Amino acid sequence: MQSTPILIAVYVLPLLTASLGWAWHHGARSRRNRATLARNRAAGLAEPPALHPRIDPARCIGCGACVRACPEADVIGLIGRTATLIAPWACVGHGVCRDACPTQAISLVFGTTTQGLVVPVLGPGGETSVAGVYVAGELGGQALIANAIDQGRATIDHIAAALRADPAPADEGRYDVVIVGCGPAGLSAALGAMGHGLRHVALDQASLGGSIAHYPRGKLVMTARAHLPVFGPVQLGTISKEGLLAFWQGVLDQTGLAPRFGERVDRIERDADGFVVVSDQARYRTRRIVLALGRGGSPRRLNIPGEDLAKVVYRLTDPGQYAGQRVMVVGSGDSAVEAALAVARVAGTTVTLVHRARDLARASADNRAAVRALASTGGLRVLPAARPTAIAPASVTVTTPDGPMAIPNDTVIICAGGTIPRDWLAQIGIALETRHGHPGPDNRA
Repeated sequence: MQSTPILIAVYVLPLLTASLGWAWHHGARSRRNRATLARNRAAGLAEPPALHPRIDPARCIGCGACVRACPEADVIGLIGRTATLIAPWACVGHGVCRDACPTQAISLVFGTTTQGLVVPVLGPGGETSVAGVYVAGELGGQALIANAIDQGRATIDHIAAALRADPAPADEGRYDVVIVGCGPAGLSAALGAMGHGLRHVALDQASLGGSIAHYPRGKLVMTARAHLPVFGPVQLGTISKEGLLAFWQGVLDQTGLAPRFGERVDRIERDADGFVVVSDQARYRTRRIVLALGRGGSPRRLNIPGEDLAKVVYRLTDPGQYAGQRVMVVGSGDSAVEAALAVARVAGTTVTLVHRARDLARASADNRAAVRALASTGGLRVLPAARPTAIAPASVTVTTPDGPMAIPNDTVIICAGGTIPRDWLAQIGIALETRHGHPGPDNRA
């Protein structure tokens, strides 16, 4: 029979070593995640932008399945034995954390108790308070490409069923549905209308891809699995902006869908049998309308003198057009950082990135690293805790911790996000509500 010391050496000591190692690792991980959450709170980044997970600590068992499933880096982390949203600002509402949770401790919600999210009041199928007018995609809180595709398809399915149940007299001059906006939700809705045989037209004031078309060159976009009507399954994974736009063009070529780009919708009117959509080019009589708009319909302004000068823009289209110019980019999120990096890489440019926060916590880790690398070589000037106070034809006045300074300038790119087009929606009569932790959609099969 083996002696007690031998048993201890063979069995107890390895178990004790493993337990102590696990406890140390668990404690270090919790301390790191607490520090990340504290930094984000101190930087004013404690609120998620839209759809996000709410974690029930009574159900959470601390298994970490949600952490491993999340495709974004360091959004969810374990603090103690409870999963916590440690980088709320970076959450984009994929919902894979909810699907991975074995105890159903996670639900998806809009808004928080302290910061609400303004969205249209929606009924079945995404119908607004104006009967016959529907919302799909980002305007209703569905920011992700896959979710927007699914919602666009579901909205058209609902409309097709309603039209079948309420047939109208033949009218060659009236559409069954007009779709406003040709991002992922709008294109999915238009393809759905094609599949159902509905007389339809899709309009967009910009070009193919919606807001994606204005991302900087080479920006990576992540898409989950989805299903496009008429076209079929979509499973792209991580893809560049250019690759995604090429995919959408291929969808149009393969299906024959022909949206009308470069046509802005000015207003929506009622008539005896439905609506009239009035664009800057034509009038469209229709029975139903789908608003597949982005939430950034109106760029967020700085409200400072000189902001109306022609040199001030609110999105980056082609970085190459700024060759040889002195450019200021305003903002602290990924859109601002990526714009600054893209322009700074153009020969002959002098770029200054101005942001109010003390650091670029809202930007991704890769973008922060790229900024540090470029700034260290003098290729990019970064002014933290600063804000522009006046824009002149050849300069911009910026308030910094060291006092005001005038910076020579040819172009200002403001990447401060956008605001929901409330006035435009109010003119139509669409009711809005502010959601504080309201449940989001459950798209699980």
